[in-house]
Amino acid sequence: MSFMSPGQVVWFEIGTTDPRAVTDFYGSLLGWTFEVDVDSSIDGRTYTRILAPGAPWPMGAIQQGGTGDEAINLSILSADVHTDVDTLTGLGATIVVPATPVGDVTVFARLKDPRGNLFSLFSRTTSERFEERIAGTEEYMRQAAFTPKPGSMAGFEIGTTDVRATTDFYTQGFGWRFEKDDTIGDVPSLAVFGPGAEYPSGLLWDHSGENGSAADHAADYVMPTFLVTDVAATAAAAQEEGARVEQQPGSAPAGPARARIRDPRGNRFGLLSQPTPPATR
Repeated sequence: MSFMSPGQVVWFEIGTTDPRAVTDFYGSLLGWTFEVDVDSSIDGRTYTRILAPGAPWPMGAIQQGGTGDEAINLSILSADVHTDVDTLTGLGATIVVPATPVGDVTVFARLKDPRGNLFSLFSRTTSERFEERIAGTEEYMRQAAFTPKPGSMAGFEIGTTDVRATTDFYTQGFGWRFEKDDTIGDVPSLAVFGPGAEYPSGLLWDHSGENGSAADHAADYVMPTFLVTDVAATAAAAQEEGARVEQQPGSAPAGPARARIRDPRGNRFGLLSQPTPPATR
């Protein structure tokens, strides 16, 4: 299976009217570095690539917008963006940005799933001048999947109050599959596998049984998750910088520690740290 094959989550984007505020927050918290992508910066708005600490290739980007909306979304690779937009709208998605070419870089579209969660599609470029970048990105994704480093994207999380509607949409739209997950204790959850994947790349949390008064915890969302060495310490640091800890750090005996955060712009992201293996005698 290629890590850059259609249906895979291969990128994330942070949309904002204030790129400096975003780089200041995440750069300090997660050690990210940033570089402006001249090819994708259009109409006077910057498109800034995000690199995890020590990474040679980007894992996401900050897109400067002019609408006042703040958003974070996953980006899914598409073999044909126009065709996929038609398919996905037929499954209940709504179009936010129609299929749009960006020079010879890509074709992209932005949509909302039937639960109102933002995501985007983009196609691989056929331009020869990007061959090295494409090859490097795929190799970096392969390495990050098996040996992720702190600050890198460690998958994604879906929260839903309607498991059937959510799994049906992503299964029919992208070929994802969902299997029972036993790594986070008693929390109802499913592991998410991309098309043809042997290992999960995401986690679905079933919030349908939660108390309706806990609106944030029962919300539908789709968000990237980032690896850190200490979830509790990183969550506390995020809070000191103006973020809100929506789901307090917690872990299950068999799985990693997790937390869900809302950054100072209101966008959700997850933190994850792997369990420390028991000491050997």
